[in-house]
Amino acid sequence: MAHYVYVAKCSDDSLYTGYTTDLEKRLAEHNGDGSTASARSSGAKYTRGRRPVKIIYSEKYDTRSKATQREYAIKQLRREKKFALVNDKSQ
Repeated sequence: MAHYVYVAKCSDDSLYTGYTTDLEKRLAEHNGDGSTASARSSGAKYTRGRRPVKIIYSEKYDTRSKATQREYAIKQLRREKKFALVNDKSQ
């Protein structure tokens, strides 16, 4: 199973960093999309009032442990460093 760390950009230009095993499903949850009430309300509390959300960066890992360690490291970065990380990956 693949494990992902991602950075999402919210409609207010804020950034959210998270972990998931399914990027498409998690993005749908963040945006309140889904066929059930629980899917529509299962996005992070932070992103619920900042929709739409777009995933602008992701990294793939083999283990949950490595992914969550990286998630923590990214969350410790200042906003400018997160944008630098995103921009470096896209070049």
